[in-house]
Order: sequence, then structure tokens, then C-alpha cells
Amino acid sequence: MACILSIESSTQICSAAVSIDGQLSWNKENTELSSHSAVLGVYLAEAIHFIKKNNFRLDAVAVSAGPGSYTGLRIGVSLAKGLCFGLDIPLIALPTLKVMATRLAPSSSLLCPMIDARRMEVYSALYDGNLNEIEPVGAAIINEDSYRDILSQNEIIFFGNGMDKCKNVINSVNAKFVADIYPLAINMIIEAENAFKRNTFVDTAYFEPFYMKEFKATIPKNKVFTIDNIR
Repeated sequence: MACILSIESSTQICSAAVSIDGQLSWNKENTELSSHSAVLGVYLAEAIHFIKKNNFRLDAVAVSAGPGSYTGLRIGVSLAKGLCFGLDIPLIALPTLKVMATRLAPSSSLLCPMIDARRMEVYSALYDGNLNEIEPVGAAIINEDSYRDILSQNEIIFFGNGMDKCKNVINSVNAKFVADIYPLAINMIIEAENAFKRNTFVDTAYFEPFYMKEFKATIPKNKVFTIDNIR
């Protein structure tokens, strides 16, 4: 029986979930802006309390690996690493855009998750309806020619907080737009369970988030979580 704690903090929404054998057992989400450093550590302490209270044993931590917010990713990965080092358990890293795409899979359409970057730029990837990668993760400036060739023969569903940059630019009957799709920890559960079964882990010491762009460090304002919280 695998008990996995999933952590998602790549956008303005942060969340954590506990799954047992691929089934959701506990979940917390926060939609307030710029609150990751204040609430995510509290969520993880609550998750550990839930695990102990129910006599489970945490087997692995899964973290959303990016791309996304510099600060959000750094907070999520740092907390995930702290748990893995403190409990001597493996770390699973899942691509954020694929985590988003699981919300709409399986699908007869192509899936294009988008995360807002800057100006008219988005982080995006393209998957088929079974989450097979068609176009890799990249940073793209959206214009009227974006996805034109693919849209001429395929329906594409665009979603994520970068989607709004496309709605008035991409004009095609095959372009569909779905609102309110964000990466969430509950959407990591199946991929995390599959990774655990395959022993697909990353090196906890050397793993870094997939920032896509050069990272500029900032000084965190709040330090609310330490490994002592779980002992």
C-alpha cells in the first residue's frame, strides 16, 4: 500500500494531497495570491498529522516540477526535499503542464495547457487525448499564427491561466477554450502512483525545478515549517 504526499505550488494556487494506493484520502487547496510561504508548510504539517493519526506510513513525496512561478516552485520543491531528507523517502517530480492536462484526459481533442509567463508569452506543451507528448514544454509568444497548422486538421483545447492571452488571438473553429483549469495536487495522484510503481524517482539532493527562464533569487518573508514539525 503506497502512501504518497503530493505538493503543487507552481501557480497562484497551492495545494497538497495525500493518496493511498492511487486514491485521494486528504486534500487542502488555497487560492489566495502570494500565500504559498504562509500556508503550504501548514498544509504539510496537517497532512503529516493525518498520516500519523491513521497509522499510515508515508512512502514518497511527489512535487510539481514546473514550469511556473519561480517563488512558488522553489517553496514547493524545498518543502518536498525537506520531507524526503527528514523521513528518508524518495522524491517524485511531475511536469506541471502534464499535471494540468490530466484534468481533461482522456479526450478526443489535443490538449494544450498554458501557464502565464510575461506579456504575450506562455509556458505550454501539447498532448494527445491520452497524454502522449506531441510538442514538448516550451516558452512561446502567442500570435495569430500560433498552432495554425495543427488547428487546420485537429481540435485543440486550450486551458490554464495563460489561456486568456490566446482567446482573442487564435481564431479557428477548432480552437476550444476551457476556463478554471489549474494544476492541483489532486491531479498528481495517478501520475505519482505510476511513478512510484516504476521506481521513477529523482535525486533529492540535486533536483531543481524546471524554471524555463533564469532564476532570480529572493529572500523569503516567512519561515513557518521545519522538519521538527513532523517528528
